[in-house]
Amino acid sequence: MPLSNIFKKVCHMQFVSFDFIAVLPLVALITYFIPQKYRYIWMLVISAAFYASLSLIALPVLLINIVITYFSGIMIDKNVKKAGTSSDDEKDAKSGNTAGMILAAAIVVELGLMLLLRSDRIFNVIGISFFTLKSVGYLVDVYKGKQEAEKDFLILALFVSFFPQVLSGPIDRAGLLIPQLKAPVSVDFDRLRDGFLQMLWGYFLKLVIADRLSIFVNEVYAAPESFEGTIIAIATLFYTFEIYCDFAGYSSIAIGTARLLGIDVNKNFDCPYLSKSIPEFWRRWHISLSSYLKDYVYIPLGGSRKGTNRKYLNILIVFAVSGIWHGSALTFLVWGLLHALYQIAGYLTAPFREKAMAALMLEKDAFSHKLISVLFTFFLVNLAWVFFRASSLSQALLIIRKSFEFTPWVLSDNSLYHVGLSRASLGVGALGILIMTVADIISLRGVLLRSFILKQALWLRWLIMITAILFIFIFGIWGSGYNASSFIYQQF
Repeated sequence: MPLSNIFKKVCHMQFVSFDFIAVLPLVALITYFIPQKYRYIWMLVISAAFYASLSLIALPVLLINIVITYFSGIMIDKNVKKAGTSSDDEKDAKSGNTAGMILAAAIVVELGLMLLLRSDRIFNVIGISFFTLKSVGYLVDVYKGKQEAEKDFLILALFVSFFPQVLSGPIDRAGLLIPQLKAPVSVDFDRLRDGFLQMLWGYFLKLVIADRLSIFVNEVYAAPESFEGTIIAIATLFYTFEIYCDFAGYSSIAIGTARLLGIDVNKNFDCPYLSKSIPEFWRRWHISLSSYLKDYVYIPLGGSRKGTNRKYLNILIVFAVSGIWHGSALTFLVWGLLHALYQIAGYLTAPFREKAMAALMLEKDAFSHKLISVLFTFFLVNLAWVFFRASSLSQALLIIRKSFEFTPWVLSDNSLYHVGLSRASLGVGALGILIMTVADIISLRGVLLRSFILKQALWLRWLIMITAILFIFIFGIWGSGYNASSFIYQQF
């Protein structure tokens, strides 16, 4: 098969497709045979072809972003170093101001392109939010002296467009990724197995759980006024698991794919639905974005250093930015502000809760207290996801109101099995949620399932992997009417 056809086949297919799964080993194999110092060129070609095949018309936008980032970084670095070494205070200030103006101009242009083109159906610049945040973070780090400007244009281009991350992250920093792109580690058999198991877990989350639950959710959210309250409540609960399994599934596949190529990508999720508070939830959910907003928005605004009221204002600003980043609809802004209000309310009520616990002689470390905290946090997160998923504020409010209308007869009159999924398919979805929850509980206790599996006897390892593969192929959502390339966070 000609190399150009290989590129087309690999890149035209998204992560969740038979073709991608079949051809990725070939891409990895070619990577291993290329000398280490030249591998970045091969990975850049793959990344460019991957993105071009998904949206050829949007490729110039990615290239413009790369060019702006590269030359802005060089100029910022030059002026920052000049300011740091000059003995003339006037020249020092001038160079510092020049670096700041270049940074501001680059950020305005890149964020402006993102806001202008993110929802443009003609250009369909998928992933623009993710590679824009990567670029802006890189420029800020250069300006602050945390990162030296990358002189090799191809390395910088690969950093921005690295194909496992270009669509939906994780949003890794230049300090972590660029050194690895220059010198990927040697891939041994243990690393291959670990990357494969990471991808397998991602496919399970995406195909078996997320895409199955989405059928139920989509039908209910398309016409919530047509369904009983308990069915709407179940759909809302399903969406909470759907968005987690969809995005965590993508992240696992991306991390596993990068590992096969000798690149380590940061974890993006860490058992978020087992959090005991909203702040903890955001330390465990979309970790790369949460840490990004903390480092590049919250801390520059003053963080918690300028008094309590300023801290609360900064929290509101950060979560408003998060909401706007996810989408231009008012529902996303409400979703972000709701999470900000959760946190502010938590800080305000903390003294009263502490006194109440002391008066009632309740222990923070007691299992009952932890369980109640997890369930209450989950409820708040689940409530906020309604605004994230609903098409309008009025629909979100309708769904919330109807969710509290308890209609238990739907659990026994079979109407539950006429919302896109059969009894058996719902059972598989419930089993998938149970497996995912147990795996998260085990992970929270410090046991990494992949490592545990790899330590077992050879026959047991193979039995587990073959069973998992068969389970995904048999119970995953496939078929001619299914869009395997659709990831929820890809639209952002």
